[in-house]
Amino acid sequence: MSQHTTPATTTAYLAQAGRTLQDPEAFVAREVPVPELRPHDLLVRVEAVSVNPVDTKSRGSLRSGTRQLGWDASGVVEAVGDRVTRFAVGDEVWYAGDIGRPGTNADLHAVDERIVGHKPASLDHAAAAALPLTAITAWETLFDRFGVTADSEGTLLVVGAPGGVGSILVQLAKRLTRLTVIATAGRPESRAWVESLGADHVVDHRDLVAQVRAVAPQGVDLLFTAHSAGNVEAFAEVVRPFGHITAIDDPQRLDLMPLKRKSIAWHWELMFTRAAFGTPDMAEQGRLLDEVARLVDAGELRTTVRTRIAGLDAEGLRRAHEIVASGGAIGKVVVHRS
Repeated sequence: MSQHTTPATTTAYLAQAGRTLQDPEAFVAREVPVPELRPHDLLVRVEAVSVNPVDTKSRGSLRSGTRQLGWDASGVVEAVGDRVTRFAVGDEVWYAGDIGRPGTNADLHAVDERIVGHKPASLDHAAAAALPLTAITAWETLFDRFGVTADSEGTLLVVGAPGGVGSILVQLAKRLTRLTVIATAGRPESRAWVESLGADHVVDHRDLVAQVRAVAPQGVDLLFTAHSAGNVEAFAEVVRPFGHITAIDDPQRLDLMPLKRKSIAWHWELMFTRAAFGTPDMAEQGRLLDEVARLVDAGELRTTVRTRIAGLDAEGLRRAHEIVASGGAIGKVVVHRS
């Protein structure tokens, strides 16, 4: 293992079970052992993290004890495992982590280099931390689940476009494909946000079928959703025969029979799958993060951070979770070192 002198412990910021987000003790700081590095691991000094819906769901499902949450991170490599080939001590990196390992809500964090990218040089750590999880999710949705290419045409409906994944999916579809993008947004500020990201049309999700038909009378070819529950029948109405839907949410029960008559395919997207199962193509996530960084530095993509909280500590994380759990966040909420 190549490294500076590494301390034996680090500070982690842990979610506590049984606390509301209004409770000052919803998160607490604890000294924990510095992770022992596996051969492909990087030890990263975390400079910024973002809070995603998966963080708030994980906190909400905590029944006892504490848990080290956090997936998105941007930071600096402090040490490397003995089989690391892509990074060196001092490199600035960004990544979305592995749901099967302790999260990024700590001063020092271990992560497999294969799911790590080089941070965009043009972004500070806070702006960078907004993107990895959502960029990977959006990229895998477009190019793996939907199988589109740079030459793909047709229409993509993005349900939940003002959110973290929607905000980057709209950009990727407009910059890297020939798709026409219809985005859903309710409030005026949400509509302005998705328009600024390049959406061709914006419709109100509260009147989805009528509004989509008004701009795409023949229906849409592809539909991305972060809000599946209660919407399958509407999706069956607006998606063309042989179309595709990709969902990222966690509905309790879902009846997909309304899709059968049109032979509409339903896909799930979970960006943690590759790391969780150590798939042979696990390193694709590192590669795509490097490509996203290149696009950011070239001015083709922009960060989706909208709220910055100074103070990577228990209180900063509590405040960030409170905003994300409210369900009204536009873009991403980031917590960074003061």
